[in-house]
Amino acid sequence: MRIKILHAILFLLSVNAVIAQDNLTSYLTLPQELTKNANAVIRLNEVNIEVKAINDLEISKKRIVTVLNENGLYKIRAAVWYDNDIKVKDVEVKIYDKFGKQIKRIRERDFKDVSAVEGETLYSDSRAKYLDYTPVAYPFTAVFTSTIQTKNTALIPNFNPMEYFVGIQKSSYTITYPSSFVIHKKELNLEEFGVVKSESLGKLNYTLENVSGIKPESLSPPESQIKPSVYLALNKFSYDGISATVDDWYDFGNWMYKDLLTGRSEVDAETKATIKKLIANATSDVEKAKIIYEYMQNKTRYISVQVGIGGFQPIPADEVDKVSYGDCKGLSNYMMALLKIAGVESYYTHVQAGDEMVDFYEDFASLEQGNHVILNIPNGGDDIWLECTSQKMPFGFIGDFTDNRNVLVITPEGGKIKRTKKYETDENYQETTGSYALHNDGGINVDVTVTTKGTQYSNRYYLEDRSELEKDKYYKKYWRYINNISIDKIVHENDKENIVFTEKVTFKADGYVVQTGDRILFAPNALNKYNSIPDRYRNRKFPLKISRGFYDVDSYEIKLPSDYKIEAIPNDIEVEDKFGSYAFSITQKDDQTLVYKRSIKIKDGQYPKEEYKNYRKFIKKIVKLDNSKIVLVKK
Repeated sequence: MRIKILHAILFLLSVNAVIAQDNLTSYLTLPQELTKNANAVIRLNEVNIEVKAINDLEISKKRIVTVLNENGLYKIRAAVWYDNDIKVKDVEVKIYDKFGKQIKRIRERDFKDVSAVEGETLYSDSRAKYLDYTPVAYPFTAVFTSTIQTKNTALIPNFNPMEYFVGIQKSSYTITYPSSFVIHKKELNLEEFGVVKSESLGKLNYTLENVSGIKPESLSPPESQIKPSVYLALNKFSYDGISATVDDWYDFGNWMYKDLLTGRSEVDAETKATIKKLIANATSDVEKAKIIYEYMQNKTRYISVQVGIGGFQPIPADEVDKVSYGDCKGLSNYMMALLKIAGVESYYTHVQAGDEMVDFYEDFASLEQGNHVILNIPNGGDDIWLECTSQKMPFGFIGDFTDNRNVLVITPEGGKIKRTKKYETDENYQETTGSYALHNDGGINVDVTVTTKGTQYSNRYYLEDRSELEKDKYYKKYWRYINNISIDKIVHENDKENIVFTEKVTFKADGYVVQTGDRILFAPNALNKYNSIPDRYRNRKFPLKISRGFYDVDSYEIKLPSDYKIEAIPNDIEVEDKFGSYAFSITQKDDQTLVYKRSIKIKDGQYPKEEYKNYRKFIKKIVKLDNSKIVLVKK
């Protein structure tokens, strides 16, 4: 009898164990190894995409997320975006407590419904419904389900299963499509993370299981280069009623030129006459382009327009000409129309803009790539790139927003992949010159000039238009290692012709030196100190990526306090490394004057992850040398 009871108990326990393992809403069934480096764990993320026809696409999602703490709350990602062409068929969230008991149900009517854009947007039909939920306790689990339907099949959702600080129990992506379609795909880093792929006629699936959370690492390549992802595109699609067949960038550019750009680059006779008068004395196409660019900058301003195909098609040039505003598409198309009047060849160009350099894939064409539009002037093979949304950007300068990346240039003959300008290390130049005087009480008076070029220019030229208060705050932060700064004068000079920005600043501060008895100590590098050491990683996972190099040169005189003389001074030093170089020297001009000279060069490049610790040592050495001290003793 006891044996039968024992067997019954064991049977019930095994059944309960199976049920518990299948219960993805309970924290108790969560494999604890998935919580490492995680603020949330995706228990299940199912994305099912059904292409029913060239103009019929349905996307269903089920996302079960166990939120471990406050930082994981937004990882639920319970939101749907819609517009006039996207219908929300279903959206719901259920909330479960730590033990898997349902404690709340949020239906579609309870979701927040807001415009999907903000800021300088004139008009848009894009909206979003999102969950606004404040939990009563952690951990908890959210089950989010949604279904949307759209006639637009040009934008197929990507498979990007991994996020920083999120563990994954299971993430699955399935797309089904008619056998008459071809699906193009770009697969990245799948094997490295154990993504399983299953493919049959008209069906494609990717699954990733049991991955612990990962942390971001500074100085890493773009996420698209290090995480598993799949980008997909149909060879036949419809967008806002316009159908296309696209197999490569040539086809893609041909479609965009004929269906989205043609007939939208005309302006009225008065504007044509104005442009011709402006360029009457110009002797080259570059000179003409420069004159017209400045005209366009002075006439227009940027404002976002995103309605229907307006997300990809520019406003007609004549409309921009009348209202004097437009988005990146409209302004670039307008500039192209004005150049056409002058007989200057130029092309509408799609780019993935941002500080991070993200390329268009040469072997994979899709509407998903790109978030910005600029203009390309071929200029006989010496490409000129124009940023048309800025009223301040110098002609032919794109800075670190669209530099050094593959872009799509749309020509009458089709699409072409080109690479935007790379600003080389020596071009990203900063020179700091001037003088400062130390006083007997430890105070300092400074007169400094900072000159920048290249991407360093793009990091500073905006200061010209800041308020006096904002400028004051900026310089106090820039020289934050100097206490109690009082700024007396700021002068900015923006040489847009040569693309050089000059800052002249005069300030004073108390207590710059350290006083110990009859001696004072101070760092001679008072005006351009490198003080940021890269984070340390015991087990670095990703390669070292230095996206942009730079070159700084400093030279200034130091007036010593009259009651002191030099007791100790650092020796001159030069450091050479694969990552760059560093040097400084100190010479004595007279009894009370020193001349400090310094240079630092950091090269761009990508290195194996094992080199990160060596780079960190190199930077750490620079930081130490920049803090070298001179010792003065009272006479």
